[in-house]
Amino acid sequence: MAGAHLTHADWLRTVPDLAAGCCKEWGLRLGEPYEAGAAGYTVRAELPDGTPAVLKLIHPHRETEHEAAALRAWDGDGAVRLLAEDPERDALLLECCDPGTKLCGAGAATALDVLIGLLPRLWKPAGEPFRPLADEAAWWRGYLPEQWERDPRFERRLLDAALDALDGLPQTQGEQVLLHQDLHAENVLAAQREPWLAIDPKPLVGEREFALAPIVRAFELGHSRRAVLHRLGRLSSELGLDRERARGWTIAQTLAWAYDSEWHEPHVETVRWLVEAA
Repeated sequence: MAGAHLTHADWLRTVPDLAAGCCKEWGLRLGEPYEAGAAGYTVRAELPDGTPAVLKLIHPHRETEHEAAALRAWDGDGAVRLLAEDPERDALLLECCDPGTKLCGAGAATALDVLIGLLPRLWKPAGEPFRPLADEAAWWRGYLPEQWERDPRFERRLLDAALDALDGLPQTQGEQVLLHQDLHAENVLAAQREPWLAIDPKPLVGEREFALAPIVRAFELGHSRRAVLHRLGRLSSELGLDRERARGWTIAQTLAWAYDSEWHEPHVETVRWLVEAA
C-alpha cells in the first residue's frame, strides 16, 4: 500500500507516473478515463493483442485492502475478472465490462432481482487475508461514540441502536463467507460475458446477513421508508436470512459510514427508518 500515507489529492498527482509504469509492464495502450471515483482512478485500456481491458489504480485505504484477492476468489463468477495485479503500484488490470452501464439504470425492481441472484454467488468460503467483520465492527464501535460527542449531527437514539448492534452481533455470527461490503446497484455493471458483473469489492469475511446492508440503504433504488423496508424484507426472505440481524448490521454500518460521506443525510434517514421499524 505504497500510497496509503498520501492524501487523495497528493495521490492523484502520482497517477500519471503509476499509469505509465503499468503501460510499460503490461504493454497497454490507454484510452479515456472513466468517471472519477472516491478511491481510485480507472481508465480504458487495450492489451497488446487488442483485447479491451480496464486499468484501475487504487488510492490505498482500509476498505480497499485485498481487493485483488477477492476478485481472485470469485474468479469471474458474478464479478469482474482480474487479469493481472501490481501490488507495488496498487494497480489492477481488469476485464472490460461492455457496455458497462450501471445496474441502477435497469430500474429498482430489476436491480433488486439481479442483486438477489448475485449475492449467493459471491458468498465463497474465505479466511485469510481478508479482515473479519468482527474486527471491522470493533473499529466502528471504537470511534462512533467519540465522533458523535464531537459532532452530534443526529439524535442519540440512532447512535445507541448502532452500538447495541455492534455489541451483540459480532460474537453471534453464522457461517463466515466472503462479503462485498459495498454491493449496490452502482457497483454492478452490464457486461458481455455475463449480463451483470460486480465491481469494487471492499472485502470482509463475516456472516451473510451483513451483505444486505449496502442494498438496503441503496437510495438509487428508491429513498423512502417504504422502499428501504421493502428491500430489507425481500432480501432477507428470498435469501433465507435473519431479518433482524440484517437490520442491525445495516444500522451499524450505515451510521459508521455516514459521517465522512457526501450522502450523510440519506444515510441517517435510512438508519432512522430502520430504528423505527424495530
